[in-house]
Amino acid sequence: MTPSPPTERLDAIVARHAIITDTLASGPDADRVVALSRELSELDPVVAAIAAWRAARDNLAGIEALMRDPGTDPEMRALAEEEREEAQARLEAAAKALQLMLLPKDAADEKSAILEVRAGTGGDEAALFAGDLFRMYARYAEIHGWRVSVMSQSEGAVGGFKEIVAEIAGRGVFARLKFESGVHRVQRVPETEGGGRIHTSAATVAVLPEAEDVDLDLDESALRIDTMRSGGAGGQHVNKTESAVRITHEPTGIAVVVQEERSQHKNKARAMQLLRAKLYDLERTRSDAARAADRKAQVGSGDRSERIRTYNFPQGRVTDHRINLTLYKLDAVLSGEALDELVDALIAEHQAALLAADQE
Repeated sequence: MTPSPPTERLDAIVARHAIITDTLASGPDADRVVALSRELSELDPVVAAIAAWRAARDNLAGIEALMRDPGTDPEMRALAEEEREEAQARLEAAAKALQLMLLPKDAADEKSAILEVRAGTGGDEAALFAGDLFRMYARYAEIHGWRVSVMSQSEGAVGGFKEIVAEIAGRGVFARLKFESGVHRVQRVPETEGGGRIHTSAATVAVLPEAEDVDLDLDESALRIDTMRSGGAGGQHVNKTESAVRITHEPTGIAVVVQEERSQHKNKARAMQLLRAKLYDLERTRSDAARAADRKAQVGSGDRSERIRTYNFPQGRVTDHRINLTLYKLDAVLSGEALDELVDALIAEHQAALLAADQE
């Protein structure tokens, strides 16, 4: 049986929800409206789940009281006995839904994300696969109504990308994509392979939550900013001015380069955005490592060198090794249409691990 959540915590959440609602009704200043509205939107589903659980609990208590009452006539008692099992099931479902709502939230879940895809072992074939993965995420973003904006890219010799970095902007992007970080492996016959032999190659994916000013106190005196001529494939469209920007955070040695825009000012702004995400991710990684219990409750180790998924073209299957899930719908996954099946399973596994840890 699912344990009941602590009453004091539920009362505190409902009370906080009422305070925010009253404060917003009183017409606070614009900055407070934004902050309080965001908090209210997070509390709304939790308060609804509390109300549903309490209603289910009270309903079951009423049925059981009716059954215990010696004055209840036999016909009414029989009806109550029939309803009891269904009422118990409703309470169990409401309690589980509420427990999920009460799990610790990742502060970055609602944020946009920076997606990095890099070709790994496998030469030209790895670059082509990196291109396939990036298109999969771009199509997935389109399905969810998110906006994709390329920040930097280096194309492969025969297509695809040696590496590509993009911002995926929208609410809840990081929550949906954070378990994509790691090594993705592909098994297929390259178009250039005459003997029909299956080759294995790989690409590495990193998903970083986008950092806002409030998330990170960045000392700009610790930055080295260099400008350079943008690279390109040649021809009349190559930008000949020194518009590319490289920013190095000297304390950590983290460096980023952005050259997609023709304006140096725009490239600098994009580079700062990317650098902030990398530094924020570094802080989060250190914090996660310090919380051993949290780390055990995650899907996989979070190590980007960990092989997480295999895309097997001859068999038309995709296997996620962390949860031992195989889907025989490779094309639908790579088109972004079936990626949610993997994402939903990973989130469910993560939530189950958190619930188990919470009950230890």
